[in-house]
Amino acid sequence: MLADLLQRDPTLEPRDVLVMVPDIDAYAPLVHAGFGLGEIVRDGSARTHPAHGLRVRLADRAPVHLNPLLRLALQLVELAGGRVTAGEVLDLARSAAVRHRFGLDDDALERIGDWVGATTVRWGLDGEHRADYQLTNVVQNTWRAGLDRILVGAAVDGEDVDHVGRTLGLDDLDSGDLDLAGRLAELVSRLGRTLRALRTADTAEQWLRVVEEGVLDLADVPFRDAWQVAQLERELHRTAEAAGRVAGEHGVSLSLADVHTLLAEQTAGRATRSNFRTGTLTVCTMVPMRSVPHRVVALVGMDDGHFPRSTTSDGDDVLARRPVTGERDPRSEDRQLLLDALMSAGETLVVTYTGFDEHTGQRRPPAVPLGELVDALRATATGKGVDRVVTEHPLQPFDLRNLAGTAPDTTPLLPGDEPFSYDPAALAGARALQDEPAARVPLARRAFAPSPREDVLLDDLVRFFDNPAKAFLRSRIGLYVPEVPEQRGEGIPVELDGLQRWAIGERMLTAVLAGRDPGATCEAELWRGELPPDALGHRTMEDLTSQVQELCQATWRAVGQGGWGQALQRESLDVDIALPLPGDRRLVGTLGGLVGGSALSVSFSSVKAKHRLHSWISALVLAAAGQEQARGHHLGRYSFGRVKSVGHVSHGPVPREQAVELLARLVDLRDRGLDAVVPLPVETSRAWAEQYLKNRSVKAADERASQRGWETRQGGWGIRQEQHDTSWQHVLGDVLPLAAVVGTPLDDERWVPEVPHRLGQLSLRLWGPVLDHETMGKG
Repeated sequence: MLADLLQRDPTLEPRDVLVMVPDIDAYAPLVHAGFGLGEIVRDGSARTHPAHGLRVRLADRAPVHLNPLLRLALQLVELAGGRVTAGEVLDLARSAAVRHRFGLDDDALERIGDWVGATTVRWGLDGEHRADYQLTNVVQNTWRAGLDRILVGAAVDGEDVDHVGRTLGLDDLDSGDLDLAGRLAELVSRLGRTLRALRTADTAEQWLRVVEEGVLDLADVPFRDAWQVAQLERELHRTAEAAGRVAGEHGVSLSLADVHTLLAEQTAGRATRSNFRTGTLTVCTMVPMRSVPHRVVALVGMDDGHFPRSTTSDGDDVLARRPVTGERDPRSEDRQLLLDALMSAGETLVVTYTGFDEHTGQRRPPAVPLGELVDALRATATGKGVDRVVTEHPLQPFDLRNLAGTAPDTTPLLPGDEPFSYDPAALAGARALQDEPAARVPLARRAFAPSPREDVLLDDLVRFFDNPAKAFLRSRIGLYVPEVPEQRGEGIPVELDGLQRWAIGERMLTAVLAGRDPGATCEAELWRGELPPDALGHRTMEDLTSQVQELCQATWRAVGQGGWGQALQRESLDVDIALPLPGDRRLVGTLGGLVGGSALSVSFSSVKAKHRLHSWISALVLAAAGQEQARGHHLGRYSFGRVKSVGHVSHGPVPREQAVELLARLVDLRDRGLDAVVPLPVETSRAWAEQYLKNRSVKAADERASQRGWETRQGGWGIRQEQHDTSWQHVLGDVLPLAAVVGTPLDDERWVPEVPHRLGQLSLRLWGPVLDHETMGKG
């Protein structure tokens, strides 16, 4: 609207325009977004809305939004009455003034965030700080415990010594992190000192002195921003004077809530001496003495509930209980402000309000005084323009109704054929909206050029069969679809989920098989802070220890060596392979961790299809390299209902010539999966092949694959199957049933004539040899 007025009247300048809002701090981000890109417009490198080229001055902003030191003062008072969570302290460390004091750049803050997550800091400075919650003896997951782990990790090597007393050192530190660890420790130490002093302060003078000292301890500003320190001191002095007038000579004890209220009131927005008509467009709050005459006055945000301002009297305000004539009434004052603003408009008055709910589209009324003004205008005025007093604007700027002249069947909002909007991006969007939308073709239906036939890395071959869709996205498109990370909790762990239990069990299993003392391994996990505290943690540890012990004993039995508390004797030499493949290609890589000439892998996870393929590929590689008696072993957890034990799967031995042929077959499947998306989800294909080879029924195999691998069952155990895998969703375009995924086999893929779809052909091609050479059992 303002751009339209400036365009239509060459004599109108930005200094002739005044924009007034009920709350300048709430609208400041929107103003910056709408008018704050002048550099881009002047550069000419981007076509943007012409309003971005206007210079804007914001008046009446609250000091707390302009001065980071005042904002930090309020944060400290809030922290003193809270739990001091990990997120709150990290947010404080990210503020510009604190970053300047401790020299924290973006990389340092990211590193600190990683440390906080690794040391499981949740809330509380130390055990003493948790006294209000009756948790004095629970030091776990406090900032003190986390810092101790960081500092111990910086002091020990992590190999011969990894703990001091009952403090386990963080194993993610190197020599370059020593300085950063010290700065973090100093930051938390100063913060703790300030918060403890705030908890013991009593009078307003004591409170404000501690706040000032705490802010200056934690923050610093460049020389050009030294005014912020002076303003901090001035605002705290004003707050002390205001409290002194109430307290008198003897002083009054104040609580944290009282001090926070005092600071908030003293640093709130108030009328300032803003210079009007200085060449810029002025945006200010609707306060007295702001209605300076301007050619154009715009009132923004005249919504019911926001204007007139609603006030809630304090509980100890005796005068508010029985108001009498003559006392201040903010709502009446706001009605007067509206009248003053209307009378200050010399030529044009623009008033906006939210007329419709942005989510439901339900009509919303304007502010009561504005509604009364519109009713009075319609009742008294005459002429053609009366019915145009209120204009209903579409929600989206690219709506065709905003762009008369660009769409043949639209009715312009304002007279004339010119577009109402001056936003070139919105104009481009409206033109694109008029075009016939192109159908979205999923990646699985697109044709791609054949992938280059180069040497194949062993790791790439294994990773492809873990998830062919993810491998296709990464290799052909360069896209990695990350899993949605879970939001980090800020409570003391009481009950662990399956992923958390797996992480602890996997660490324990790896350490014990490497020869670490089982008792020391259990103590390290108890000190780490990821287990529930005290008896809850010991009970969880007993359960995990028993499972780890079963896995270790089954592993030693499988290889015929070692025992509880002894290291698994792996061969020190890795096997480098360079196996020839058809087409002058090679399979190259390194296969390590051999035990007794065979490949062995152990995991705390349940035995899955990908683990079985890892074992199978390792056995083939060893056989093709000349070790025909070698086998591939994998051990993991096995559970069926309430029966829990150890699952052991092994593959081989395989004759050398057959192993080379089968490896070439796997490489061929990988080539097909990189040329285009192939329907070969690992768990689904395993279930299909097992069922088909059992009774030779395609229908039974389809049902089995759908239930046990692909489709997530409603009302089940909450296990998300491959149908909801993010990579498969991306290449397929949606969550599809198995019938829409199976596909039609290519001409050279009809290896089993009675199998009608591609999923079945590929499943048998992959899993047929695996199942023929596989031995499964329970340890």
